Amino acid sequence: MRGLFGFAAGLVFGIGLIVSGMADPAKVLNFLDIFGSWDPSLAFVMGGASLTAFVGYRLVWIRPKPLLMPDFQIPDKTRIDRPLLTGAAIFGIGWGIGGFCPGPAWTALPMAAPGTLVFVPLMLVGILIGRRMQDLPFFKGE
Repeated sequence: MRGLFGFAAGLVFGIGLIVSGMADPAKVLNFLDIFGSWDPSLAFVMGGASLTAFVGYRLVWIRPKPLLMPDFQIPDKTRIDRPLLTGAAIFGIGWGIGGFCPGPAWTALPMAAPGTLVFVPLMLVGILIGRRMQDLPFFKGE
């Protein structure tokens, strides 16, 4: 049952990305180009998503436990540290260069655009490299 709900949530998310145009890297790059052909529509999509998540979390947290899990899985690490800031910077640079973040990249993959076909495999390589880098003292916050 959990898999079915996960599939449905992913399907709704993917359809939302396509309908909003966020699977198109040009849309994202135009949002980031504030001195050129700036397109503010991404801000509205992010604002709508933030509002929906805010309301959704408030509704979910009044329940004693999740519907399909034994308990809520809430991160215990809340400190802003070097690994978080480094990862955020690398993610932002990659997003600015490619116009994709992981969700829209997977959503755009079936469209077989050449940029997507290059981005997704290299994103997976980056994830593997990032996991290896987590073992380095610098990225442990030491």
